[in-house]
Amino acid sequence: MKTIIHRAEERGYANHGWLQANHSFSFAGWYNPEKVHFGALRVLNDDVIAPKMGFGTHPHDNMEIITIPLKGVLKHRDNMGDEWIPVVPGEVQVMSAGTGVQHSEINGSVDEHLSLFQIWIIPEERSVKPRYDQKMFNAEDRNGKLQTLVTSFKDNDDNSLKIHQDARLSRIDLKGGESFTYDLKSKDHGVYVMNISGGVSIADTQLNSRDALGISETANFDINATEDSELLFIEVPMINL
Repeated sequence: MKTIIHRAEERGYANHGWLQANHSFSFAGWYNPEKVHFGALRVLNDDVIAPKMGFGTHPHDNMEIITIPLKGVLKHRDNMGDEWIPVVPGEVQVMSAGTGVQHSEINGSVDEHLSLFQIWIIPEERSVKPRYDQKMFNAEDRNGKLQTLVTSFKDNDDNSLKIHQDARLSRIDLKGGESFTYDLKSKDHGVYVMNISGGVSIADTQLNSRDALGISETANFDINATEDSELLFIEVPMINL
């Protein structure tokens, strides 16, 4: 098994006043040649956005974009006809940028900060028709068991959101003392494990809040929760850029 540890405090950080951004991989003005991507996973941003602030209209193309609000309310608008749609904690949003899309994202609250993960995954198909979707996932359905959020269009899972890549995004909440074995899709995949909160041990490595561990070249791995923890798994093909 091959692992790479990304400690929370070693991420790229940008303070824009209205935006506090943490970058797991090279993004915008922060570049680290050793942290450009993990397989098809290109971006994992951990953002906190001030009330009423956000990102004005901007373009994307040929990228699968997943947004997971953790606290507050996100509002989304795009040129596909979606007009200030709210996305709240528990929901997950996906957008296939494909041939090109313009969108805006703002904090929909006047008094509460918005906390979210934004994830970019390199697609296996280029120049697809842009699309948007979102779905609510109940927190109780991930207590001690894997809750699948996003899979490939080619994957036979009707309960998840879909993207144009052989990837799988999932979450689990573990109580302190609980264990779980994660099984990978194939030997060509790797999993980027983001510890959202709490503490876990994986492959003799302790992960604290917002620490991450990239795992590849294995069929499975064990997770032991040292305290109540919330985990996000981003499983992707281990492609070379």
